[in-house]
Amino acid sequence: MHSMRSRRKGAATAVDGRDSGEKSEQLLLSSAICNGEDLGPFVRKAFASGRPETLLQLLRFFGRSKESEIEEVCKAHYQDFILAVDDLRSLLSDVDSLKSSLSDFNSRLQSVAGPLLSSLDSFVEAQNVSNNVDTALQSVTTCIKVIELCSRANHHLSNGSFYMALKCLDSIENEFFDKTPSSTLKRMLGRKIPEIRSHIERKIIKEFSNWLVEIRAVSRNLGQLAIGEASAARQREEDLRIKQRQSEEQSRFSSRDFVYALQEDDDENDGFKGNIRLLDFDLAPLFRAYHIHQTLALEDQFKQYYFENRKLQLASDFQVSSMTPFLESHQAFFAQIAGFFIVENRVLRTGGGLISKMEVENLWETAVTKMCSVLEDQFSRMQTANHLLLIKDYVSLFGVALRRFGYPVDSLLYVLSKHRDKYHELLLSDCRKKIAEALAADKFEQMLMRKEYEYSMNVLAFHIQTSDIVPAFPYVAPFSSTVPDCCRIVRSFIEDSVSFMSYCGQLDFYDVVKKYLDQLLSEVLDGALLKLINSSVHGVSQAMQVAANIAVLERACDFFFRHAALLSGIPLRTAERSRRQFPLNKARDAAGDILSGMLKIKVDGLMTLIENVNWITDEPSQAGNEYVNEIIIYLETLVSTAQQILPTQVLKRVLQDVLSHISMKIVEALLSDSVKRINANSIMGIDVDIQLLESFADNLASVFSEEGDKIQLKNALAESRQLINLLLSNHPENFMNPVIRERSYNALDYKKVVKISEKLRDPSDSLFGSFGNRGAKPKNPKKKSLDALIKRLKDVS
Repeated sequence: MHSMRSRRKGAATAVDGRDSGEKSEQLLLSSAICNGEDLGPFVRKAFASGRPETLLQLLRFFGRSKESEIEEVCKAHYQDFILAVDDLRSLLSDVDSLKSSLSDFNSRLQSVAGPLLSSLDSFVEAQNVSNNVDTALQSVTTCIKVIELCSRANHHLSNGSFYMALKCLDSIENEFFDKTPSSTLKRMLGRKIPEIRSHIERKIIKEFSNWLVEIRAVSRNLGQLAIGEASAARQREEDLRIKQRQSEEQSRFSSRDFVYALQEDDDENDGFKGNIRLLDFDLAPLFRAYHIHQTLALEDQFKQYYFENRKLQLASDFQVSSMTPFLESHQAFFAQIAGFFIVENRVLRTGGGLISKMEVENLWETAVTKMCSVLEDQFSRMQTANHLLLIKDYVSLFGVALRRFGYPVDSLLYVLSKHRDKYHELLLSDCRKKIAEALAADKFEQMLMRKEYEYSMNVLAFHIQTSDIVPAFPYVAPFSSTVPDCCRIVRSFIEDSVSFMSYCGQLDFYDVVKKYLDQLLSEVLDGALLKLINSSVHGVSQAMQVAANIAVLERACDFFFRHAALLSGIPLRTAERSRRQFPLNKARDAAGDILSGMLKIKVDGLMTLIENVNWITDEPSQAGNEYVNEIIIYLETLVSTAQQILPTQVLKRVLQDVLSHISMKIVEALLSDSVKRINANSIMGIDVDIQLLESFADNLASVFSEEGDKIQLKNALAESRQLINLLLSNHPENFMNPVIRERSYNALDYKKVVKISEKLRDPSDSLFGSFGNRGAKPKNPKKKSLDALIKRLKDVS
């Protein structure tokens, strides 16, 4: 202990002699050791400075500095250490006894466990074999299932059950591909599954392509069937409308009739729905292809492929052959398009999103635009009204058929209505030719009808009968064959016009039909009749027949406008209110004028006999002069013939013109320069002539039922009658009384009165005769009044 202290003191003395740098290093080293820090930096520094001995010295110094502390600790725990050593010694004896016990137990355990270990090794080996067998069985089972699925997929492929084959492939991929123990089998599956899918896609695309070809052929039949059904439905509507018109004409409406009509309409709707079910077609290949592509995760690709192919098909359907007239190909053209959109409607409703509503609407807009363009082009080339009507009817049926599937067709109907003016111009042109041909073929002979069906076809059909009683046959009509021919032409025009205007989107089109009907009657028919009258009428009988025809056509015009109203679906009272004057006025006036003119020429020929009248006769004629007898005989013959064909008003007008002309000719005869002098006896003879003519007018009571008609005929002789009355009057000067003149002599011209009155004066009353008669008895008051009249009229003039 003393030696250790002496060393510590010597070391301390040595350390004290070191420099302050070593002290600082010592302190740092001591602090690091006490704190349990890493001494590596100190070691590296010592070797780096080349003074490892210094570090060793410092460490030794630090160790010596801690020896005293160790000593103190040992002193403090010395007793405990001795006790622990004693415990260890006793423990060693126990351990030896335990070791011997364990050795004995181990030997016994070895002797017992030996057979068990050998059995355990056999069990473990058997268990490993069993596990290997189970794994092999599982692998074989998996391979068998894979092979079974492959076999099933092959079977489905050979049968064309592509969806089931794809489901087998999906099952192999999702459930067995990763579990397949055979790498060879896995490689084979990895190579074949994509190939099989590509094969299925090619096969299904081929089937879809075949379906596209087939559906195009089916579409035309579908379109024709749908348009035919629309036509049948329209015909049923027309039949019902005809029944309603018949009921309106008979004015026998009843509640039962209305119920019947409504029930019939319901039956028609049911029939249409039933026939719509016949519009069936096979979409299975399409939906199968769509389903397969959905299974292949190619749904969007197939949608685009389908849309593009159908779009190309529609563009192909729009092609109009320039080699075939559109009139022959228009039905196939529109039927193909109709079938196309019927198919698309079904695909839209049942395709499960294969095509969208917007895509169908875009296709329809494209189709409507193209169809409108084709119609505009074709209509602009057509020069036959019937061709245009045929196409219009089919297009309107096309519109009806497609509207029932929800497609708007207003643009097509607008194109049709836009060409109504051209259609009616062509129709008027056709009617102009037909009417000209009918009039040119007229023989101006009354039409003979031998059978009742002829009467019904030529008379009752146009409501031109004068009586509801069916005449006895054979029946001679008052008109010639031209009348029913022209009526048929006009009726056909009305029906064609209404047919064109119907189903063009305009409900109230009667005004349009009436406008063109007025044009046909007032321009075409009236003009043709006027031309016939001016160029082809060469006799009284022909003129009379033409006048009779026009009178019958006047009755037919009422039928034409009623027929147009009925076909247009408006009440007859509305049509009656909108009627205007008779549209054949020019022809009627011309026929009356030419007939009157011819009769006047004939009368003029007979009036030449008035030159044989003795104007200074000593005795008045009691039986009338020769000329008037001849005229009356001729007029009686004329009336007996004319009343069989001419209507009363036409005959009255003609007779008025003739009698007025006769009256004028009598006055002209009295005014003639060839008549130098007349006496009272000749005036009395003329009075008898006029009385005979008036008697002739009175005798027409059987012809003219109204009293006013006979008065009008007598008034036609007003000028000659008033003149004779004035000349035979006892007070001729009353002519100058305005009241009397207006009442009794309003048809007379005072200049003519003066001239004729001067011829009636006795020559002895002249200026030179008065000197020889001085002192004679006074003048006759009548002569005096006549002289006064002449003088006053001359003063007025």
